[in-house]
Amino acid sequence: MRTLIALMLTVVVLAGCQTTKAQNAAMLGTLAGATVGALTFNNKVSGAAIGGGAGLLVGYIVGNEMDKMDAYDQSQVADTLETMPSGQARQWTNPDTRTHYEAIPEPPRERRDGRIERDVTLRARMPNGEMETVYAKAYRQPDGTWQLVQ
Repeated sequence: MRTLIALMLTVVVLAGCQTTKAQNAAMLGTLAGATVGALTFNNKVSGAAIGGGAGLLVGYIVGNEMDKMDAYDQSQVADTLETMPSGQARQWTNPDTRTHYEAIPEPPRERRDGRIERDVTLRARMPNGEMETVYAKAYRQPDGTWQLVQ
């Protein structure tokens, strides 16, 4: 129980820090992995440690791929969020990385604070054929641009 409280306190404290998508995803992956590990292993402490380590690795890999999106890809996602109807896919291939992307936006919502939020599913097929899917949120900034968050 003390470990869980310490982990939750760490998450709350670090939530206010400026972090990258890879770091945020690693933190969420660690929390999810530790929870699943503690619930499934007979030895709760070992399960939490193993699950936390696995979650850290998977979360970091997914977040790092989101960080790798260059300006070209980010502009394509922003254009998709601004112009595409909900549920309609937009596809493009990055000419520098040869990564093929597909973005599928969900309906926009207005939050209580007045910001516009939109969920988007991003699928990437790397040049080596490996596929990755990321589910992200995007917020429209006061200047009209979109910012992806996880």
